[in-house]
Amino acid sequence: MIQLGKTIISEEIIEKQFVCDLTKCKGACCVEGDAGAPLETAEVEKLEEIYEDVKPFLRPEGVAAIEKQGTSVRGLDLEMETTLVEGKECAYVIFDEKGTTKCGIEKAWEQGAVDFRKPISCHLYPIRITEYPSFSAVNYHNWPICSDACALGAELKVPVYKFLKDSLIRKYGEEWYGELDAAASAFIAK
Repeated sequence: MIQLGKTIISEEIIEKQFVCDLTKCKGACCVEGDAGAPLETAEVEKLEEIYEDVKPFLRPEGVAAIEKQGTSVRGLDLEMETTLVEGKECAYVIFDEKGTTKCGIEKAWEQGAVDFRKPISCHLYPIRITEYPSFSAVNYHNWPICSDACALGAELKVPVYKFLKDSLIRKYGEEWYGELDAAASAFIAK
């Protein structure tokens, strides 16, 4: 484990290699599983605030799920998460002409309709963060549906933390990421 300030980082995000390969998985992480994407408290409020601006970018099934259940829901673990369509894909999912998932929130952001890109847990995947009273645990989440991403990452030699540079900076800032990069270089040199 590596400690940077109030974050404890799993060495796996340095050791493991990962690059999303949407041509193969089609964005299965937005469809598979039994829960929505984890949400921070501020994100729950933000989804409520931007919903009307995001709504035109969503599929009718997603809109119906959100209008029935809300812009976010409390999961089985009692944490807040994105709404699902009939217990399956995220309600904010849209599909391109090849059947690959995209994020309706991110599409709205790209078009300048909202100032929120997407939930940080989505932007950070396959990193999952667990908040504790005195620190945050930054861990690699190994999910078999991402085997193609692991293979592509190994082929291109891209560690998880480098693949997720933008999202890690979004979450923790440039200075923190610089410290992580230095710690990773020292770890690899050992």
